[in-house]
Amino acid sequence: MPDSQFLFLNRLVREFVAQNNTVQIKHVIQTLSQEFALSQHPHSRKGGLIGLAACSIALGKDIVTESNKFDLVGFIPLLRERIYSNNQYARQFIISWILVLESVPDINLLDYLPEILDGLFQILGDNGKEIRKMCEVVLGEFLKEIKKNPSSVKFAEMANILVIHCQTTDDLIQLTAMCWMREFIQLAGRVMLPYSSGILTAVLPCLAYDDRKKSIKEVANVCNQSLMKLVTPEDDEPDEPKPVVQKQAEPNPDDSLAKQEGTASGGPDGSCDSSFSTGISIFTPASTERAPVTLHLDGIVQVLNCHLSDMGIGMMTRIAVLKWLYHLYIKTPRKMFRHTDSLFPILLQTLSDESDEVILKDLEVLAEIASSPAGQMDDPGPLDGPDLRGSHSELQAPTPGRAGLLKTPGTKGLECSPSTPTMNSYFYKFMINLLKRFSSERKLLEVRGGFIIRQLCLLLNAENIFHSMADILLREEDLKFASTMVHTLNTILLTSTELFQLRNQLKDLKTPESQNLFCCLYRSWCHNPVTTVSLCFLTQNYRHAYDLIQKFGDLEVTVDFLTEVDKLVQLIECPIFTYLRLQLLDVKNNPYLIKALYGLLMLLPQSSAFQLLSHRLQCVPNPELLQTGDGLKAAPKSQKADSPSIDYAELLQHFERVQKKHLEVRHQRSGRADHLDRRVVL
Repeated sequence: MPDSQFLFLNRLVREFVAQNNTVQIKHVIQTLSQEFALSQHPHSRKGGLIGLAACSIALGKDIVTESNKFDLVGFIPLLRERIYSNNQYARQFIISWILVLESVPDINLLDYLPEILDGLFQILGDNGKEIRKMCEVVLGEFLKEIKKNPSSVKFAEMANILVIHCQTTDDLIQLTAMCWMREFIQLAGRVMLPYSSGILTAVLPCLAYDDRKKSIKEVANVCNQSLMKLVTPEDDEPDEPKPVVQKQAEPNPDDSLAKQEGTASGGPDGSCDSSFSTGISIFTPASTERAPVTLHLDGIVQVLNCHLSDMGIGMMTRIAVLKWLYHLYIKTPRKMFRHTDSLFPILLQTLSDESDEVILKDLEVLAEIASSPAGQMDDPGPLDGPDLRGSHSELQAPTPGRAGLLKTPGTKGLECSPSTPTMNSYFYKFMINLLKRFSSERKLLEVRGGFIIRQLCLLLNAENIFHSMADILLREEDLKFASTMVHTLNTILLTSTELFQLRNQLKDLKTPESQNLFCCLYRSWCHNPVTTVSLCFLTQNYRHAYDLIQKFGDLEVTVDFLTEVDKLVQLIECPIFTYLRLQLLDVKNNPYLIKALYGLLMLLPQSSAFQLLSHRLQCVPNPELLQTGDGLKAAPKSQKADSPSIDYAELLQHFERVQKKHLEVRHQRSGRADHLDRRVVL
C-alpha cells in the first residue's frame, strides 16, 4: 500500500471519528480485515495490515478506552501466549498494549498480573535497551499499584515467579525481582511463609555478593531479615500435641513445584542448584485467603543444611544460615528438634571453618541445642556415627560407687552438678562428638581448641563443660590425645577470664559440689602429671601436690615433661597464683607448698625457669623472724586443712595407675618404632 493510500485511510477514519460515524468506521475495519488482512495473497495481506495500522493511528487509546464491549477476559490469554515471543517488535507491541491497558482507570490488570508477570521478567532481559526500559516502566507501575492496593493482590500466585527470577544471572532481572520480593514479604506478611524454602534458596547466595552487586546484596539482606521476623513462637507445636483435623483447603507447600510456561522446570525441594530447583508451592487464591498459614520446616531446614554443607558458599551466607538455625531453635524448638540429628554432623563440621565469626554463630546454635528444654529426651537413642565408643548410657558420669573418690556416704554422683538440669540429652552427646572431632583433627585442637572451649564456657555452664569432658576423657583409649586434651583444658582453666568463677569455686573446695568437681577433674588430669600438680596448686592441696612430685622420680622424664614443668613455673609468676605467692609468707602453715616448689626446682635443669623459681624461693622469709609474741606461745592452725571427704590416698593410687598405662603405651610405641628401624636396616 503506497503512502498516499495510507494517508488517505488515516484521514478518512479521522473524519468518521469527527462525525461520530461508527457504522462507517466498523465497515472500513471489517473490509480491511476480511478482504485483505485474512487474504491468502501475501501482498493483499500486507496491504490489509498497513490499512489497519492507519486506522489504529487515526483512532488512538479510543479502540479500547472508548469501548464498552472490550473483552479483557478473552484478551488476556492471547496476551499471555504472545508475551513469550522472542521477536523484538512483538515484545515492543505487547509492552505498548500493557501500558495502554494499565492506564485505563476502569481496567484492573492486577487481577491478571500472575498470568503475565513471568513473561514481563523475560522481556526485561531483552537485548534492546529501549525494550528493557519500557519493561522497567511497566513493572514499576505495577509495583506502585500493588503498594496502593495490597488487599487485592494475589501474592501467593506470584511468589514462585519471583523466586525463579531472583536466581537469574541477569543483574537487572535479579535486582528487580529481589525488590519485588522485598515488597511482597513486607506487604503480604505470613502469606509468604509457605514459600520460605524457595525464597531462602534465592536470597541466601546473594548475601555473599561483593561490591559489584552491592544493590542486590542489600535488598536480599532486607528480604532475609523480613522473612525471619515472620517466624514466631506461635509457629511451634504445643507442649502436648493434640489431634488436628486435616483441612482439605490447605495443601502442604513443600510437596509441590512451581511450573511456569517458558521457564526451566525445578528440581527436588531444597537442592542448591544455581538454577531454580527449590521446592516452592502454589496456593490457590481461596486457600491463601481462608486457610491459616502453617510453617513447614522440612523444606527450610533442607535448604539451610544444603547451604551450610557447601564449602564453596560465601562467609556471609554461612553466617546467615546459622542465624536462621538459631532463630528457628529459639522460636520453634519442638519442631526443630525433629531435625537435630540431621543437622548435628554438619554443625560439628562447621567448627573447622576458617572464619571466627562463623564458628561463633555455629557455637551459639550448638549451645542452644545442648541447653534447650525441648531437647530433653527419655531415650536419646544411639549417637551419630558408627565409630563412637559405647552408647549414651555407657558414657554417663560415674556414680560414687564406681569412682570411689568420696568417703562421705550419700553424696550425689558426679553427674549431679548444680546446673545440670539446664542441660538436655544433647549436651553430653555434643561433648562426646566435640572431643572426637578434636581427636581426629588435631590441627583444629591446636589452632581453635582453646577458642572454642572458652566460647562454650560463656554460652553454657563452664562447670558442666569441664565436668563432662573430664568424665569422657577418663575412658579415652588414645592416651596421647587424652594428655594433650587435659593440658589444653588445664591451660584454659588457669588462664582464661571466662573461667574466673570456676577457679574461685575450686580454690577452696568448701562445698560437696566443688569437691565432686575436683575429684572428677583430678582423675582425668592424671593423664598429664604436671597439670595434676597445677590443679592441686589451684585448689590449695599443697600436701598432695608434694606427694605427687615425690612420685615424679618414678616417671620417665622427657623433654616434653620438663617443658611443661618450665611452663608451670612461668604460670606461678602470673596473677592467677598471686594468692599462692602470698602464702609463702606463712612458712609455718604452708610447709608443703614450699616443699612442693623446691621439688619442682630439683626437677628442672639449670635454665631460666630454674633461676626464676630459685629467686622466688630465696624470697621466702625465715619463719623465726616472722614470729610475733602470740606466735611464740602457740602455733596457729593451718589455714586450710585437707578436705576430710576426699580420699587423697585413692587419688594418689589412681595417678600411679594412669601413669603406668602411659608408660606402657610409650614403650609399646617405642618398641614398634625400633622394630621398623631394624626392618629398614635389614
